Amino acid sequence: MTIKNTLFGTLIILLLASSCKENSKQEVDLLITNASVLDLETGTTTGGRLIAISGDTIREVADMENRDQFEAPEVYDASDQIVMPGLWDMHVHFRGGDTLIQENKELLPLFLAHGITTVRDAGGDITPSVLEWREQIEKGELAGPDIFTSGPKLDGANPAWPGSIVVADSSDIEKALDSLEALNVDYVKMYDGSISKEMFYGIIKAAEQRGMKTSGHMPLAANILEAAEYGLDGSEHLYYVLKSCSPKADSLTQVDPGYGMMSEILATYDPELARQVFDQLQKENVFITPTLFIGKTLSEILEVDHSQDTLLQYVSSGIQETYRGRIESAKRARDAGSTMRQEMEKRSMQVIKPMYDAGIPLLAGSDTGPFNSFVYPGSSLLGELEMLVEAGLTPQEALRTSVINGPLFFDLEDFYGSIAPGKMAHLLILEKDPLKDIKNLRVPVAVIKNGKVYDHKKIQEMINN
Repeated sequence: MTIKNTLFGTLIILLLASSCKENSKQEVDLLITNASVLDLETGTTTGGRLIAISGDTIREVADMENRDQFEAPEVYDASDQIVMPGLWDMHVHFRGGDTLIQENKELLPLFLAHGITTVRDAGGDITPSVLEWREQIEKGELAGPDIFTSGPKLDGANPAWPGSIVVADSSDIEKALDSLEALNVDYVKMYDGSISKEMFYGIIKAAEQRGMKTSGHMPLAANILEAAEYGLDGSEHLYYVLKSCSPKADSLTQVDPGYGMMSEILATYDPELARQVFDQLQKENVFITPTLFIGKTLSEILEVDHSQDTLLQYVSSGIQETYRGRIESAKRARDAGSTMRQEMEKRSMQVIKPMYDAGIPLLAGSDTGPFNSFVYPGSSLLGELEMLVEAGLTPQEALRTSVINGPLFFDLEDFYGSIAPGKMAHLLILEKDPLKDIKNLRVPVAVIKNGKVYDHKKIQEMINN
């Protein structure tokens, strides 16, 4: 055989091989066809899209004309439906001690039922169980949202919550962080039950050296801007931001560094000072979780009859019993003539738009969990997003606080936040566009997670079981 014939034969083989490769179909686990894909970065929706999913990862996003290139055992037709990334609830709690472990676990499907595919647990007293659920969910053995957790909270000598790690002096800081690292938690959560400002600052500095993220409550004796300079990554609720927006903050702190000062802090809010505070927080890239919905719920708890709430039937008697504490606290505040919660709700709504416009990364968080009365898993996050819109954000901006900023807090923006190849296939499918009305989130068609399609029927079965 001549060299010419050999080369010709080789060319024919290569052409045939190439032709076979082009004609072969790519095998994936799930195909979503005819989708209208929502892009929260641009605020646009693109119709006629094909989404190919392998396992829990998006493999390809293409035009429907490429349909014949893929083969899958399951195909979901999303005609006339909106497909967007799943929601993140960046402030939830699993807690209540050993007797409520199973009751907490039973609520996990409620998150999926409302389109929430990821949650950030902000500390509790059943960490071993939460870590077990986290692993089971990752493996697809348990239906629920992915869980990022702080593990136990760090508090002072007299912790406000059971299960917290005591940090009473500087020698406790490294031991506490060692414990959290041994648990493989995702961030550090501080609480202001009795922690001193010195220990609060010390935890931030030590965690920063270890590359651990920090967030939580701040003792009112401390200053959030100082904490930000030390490396604070986040702050839960708005008390601590608003404190820095009052010119009387320092003098009030010297008199009584507790929540008794908050009414005066709120009454002396200074918009110009607030602008300076917001600019500094933006510069330091501090994430703020406003938790508006629980604020409203607790401020109205004595006026609203929750006995007929649709979701109350899914909350166990044990967890419902924990709701009594907030009710009794509200009664004591009413009897004492305190209107701080109502004042806090009003001021909180006023600062959302200025904070967002200043570039502060806001996080959507519900604060759902035992002891937080009538703040139900899933539904309360939708309520939070609706309140962010009521406070002046567009639906797109509100959704960014969940879908975009949630992953951003954990430096995971390369894997979440959009529908693109290589991103996690955690998807929410809706009947109508939430950019036109944020309340359209309340009409989910299906949720896709762990390679599974959870439609109404599947979700209802999980909740009822």
